[in-house]
Amino acid sequence: MATPVNSRFQILLVEDNPGDVRLAREALRTSRSQSDLVVAKDGEEAMTMLNDPQKYGRPDLIILDLNLPRKDGREVLADIKGDPKLRSIPVVILTTSKAEQDAAAAYNLQANCFITKAATWDRACQIVQRIDEFWLRTVTLPHKAS
Repeated sequence: MATPVNSRFQILLVEDNPGDVRLAREALRTSRSQSDLVVAKDGEEAMTMLNDPQKYGRPDLIILDLNLPRKDGREVLADIKGDPKLRSIPVVILTTSKAEQDAAAAYNLQANCFITKAATWDRACQIVQRIDEFWLRTVTLPHKAS
């Protein structure tokens, strides 16, 4: 079952760089997104949030950086896709890496897409807006499990 058109979406952004968090918030605000952005500063915090949906909610989409403190994005992705309760949540890798082996490893761990962060503010905002538009306004997402 698809998420109702008029409901708000929750995006979990797993990102340790405050500038990138600010950029995502601004990009979503200027796009008039119907999304609430929740931020985890590292992989361990992300998994704590994902494993307690009653307290933090269940995100409709996860935007995950690969290079994180404490628990890196690859480990988080493996944990998400290895958990039957979480694996249906789309995971977008948004990272500074341009390495083919990082993209291949992410897809092997069942990432839904791999995007390299842009070098300019305007282009980076555009990327976040397109992620929001495609994943939350174009595709049909799975029904949230309670």
